[in-house]
Amino acid sequence: MPWEEVKPMDQKLLFIADHLREVTTFSELCHRYSISRKTGYKWVARYKELGLEGLSDHSRRPLQHPWNTPHAVRKAIIELRTTPRDSPGPKKIRVLLEQNHPDWDIPSKTTIYKILVAEGLVHPQRRRKRVPAGQLPFSPVNQPNDVWSADFKGQFKTMDGTWCYPLTVMDHQSRFLLDCRIFEGTRLEPTKKTFETLFREYGLPWRIRTDNGVPFASLSVGGLSQLSKWWIRLGIMPERIEPGKPQQNGQHERMHKTLKEATAIPPARTSELQQQAFDDFRNRYNNERPHESLGQKTPASLYIPSIRTMPDSLPELEYPGHFKVVQVQYNGIIYHQGHRIYIACLLQGERVGIEEIADGVWNVFYGFLKLGSFDMRQVKRARNDYLRLMCNPCI
Repeated sequence: MPWEEVKPMDQKLLFIADHLREVTTFSELCHRYSISRKTGYKWVARYKELGLEGLSDHSRRPLQHPWNTPHAVRKAIIELRTTPRDSPGPKKIRVLLEQNHPDWDIPSKTTIYKILVAEGLVHPQRRRKRVPAGQLPFSPVNQPNDVWSADFKGQFKTMDGTWCYPLTVMDHQSRFLLDCRIFEGTRLEPTKKTFETLFREYGLPWRIRTDNGVPFASLSVGGLSQLSKWWIRLGIMPERIEPGKPQQNGQHERMHKTLKEATAIPPARTSELQQQAFDDFRNRYNNERPHESLGQKTPASLYIPSIRTMPDSLPELEYPGHFKVVQVQYNGIIYHQGHRIYIACLLQGERVGIEEIADGVWNVFYGFLKLGSFDMRQVKRARNDYLRLMCNPCI
C-alpha cells in the first residue's frame, strides 16, 4: 500500500493538534515532524496570533520595493539627481525630499539608490584599495578660518580651445567655498590678487593648506615662495601636504571631484561661460547643497568671517626678545659673529630671527616658520667663514 502524501498545511495542523493535546515534549514533537524547534515555535506563535490563517505560507516578497514607490516621489528623486548638475547622492536626495516635502512618506536611501540605478543615473564603481594615510603633522581644526585649503584644479580647455586653470579656496571647517576663479596659468600676481580680495572680504585665516606646486611652494629653503612669504608677513602659517599624498587634503580633493562633474563634463563653450558655471556651482554648494560631514547642513549656515582683518600695509615680523634679529642681504646671506651664513636669495631685505639652542648651534626663523639651523663649530673645520643652513626635513 503506497504512503499517503501529507500536504504541508496538513502537517502543520497535525503538529498543532498534537501540541495542544500535549502528547509528548516539545523537542520530541518537533523531532517526530522532522522540523527544528525554531520552526515549531514559529508555527505555534502564528497559530496563537492568527488562528488557522496564520499557518498558511506567507509571501517572501520584501515589504518595500523601489517599484512600489509612488510616481510623484520617483519623479522628484530623478529631478533632484538630474538638476542641478552636481547630482546629489541617495543620502542628500533623502534629506532634500524631507525638506521640500515634509508630508511625504520618504523612501530609504537604499530604495532611492535602486531607483537611480534602474533609471541609469548611477553607475556602481569598483572600490579601489587606498594606501592608509600616515600621521598628519597639521594642527587640529576647531572653527572656521583655522585653516583654508587652496589648490589649482587640473587644467582643461573650454570648447573654443582656451586653457583654464581654476584656483579654488575653501574653509576647512565649514566647507565654505570661498572662491573658484579661472586663470590662464599658475602665475603669482593674479593668485596673490585673488587672495588679497578674499582677505579683505572674509578676513585672515590662521593657516592655509596647499600642495607643493607653483605658486604655493618653491625649491627655496623651507619650501618658501613669494606667495607663502607674503602670507607669513600677514600672520598666516603655510601648511603643505607631503608630496604624492593628496589624501592629506582629502576634503578639497573631494570638492574638486564634485566641481568637475557639475561644471566641466563637458566644459563650457568659452572661459566666460565656464566662470559663470563655477559661480553658479559655488552658490549651490554653499547655500543649497547639504553636506553629510556637516550633519546635512549647508556651508553658508556654518561659516563666519574671520575677526582678523586685512591690514592696510604689510606689518613687520616680530620675534621674541631673546632672538637676535638680522637682515638678509641682497645675495641671500646674513652676518653672524663675523661669519657669513647663506639663507636664501628669496628673503633678501627680510628680517629673520636666530635663536641659540645649544653651544654654537643656532635655529633660523622667518616669522614663526623654522627654516633650519647652522653650527658655528663647523667654522673651525672649514677653509673659509661661509656656512649653509642645515634644513629640517620635517619643514
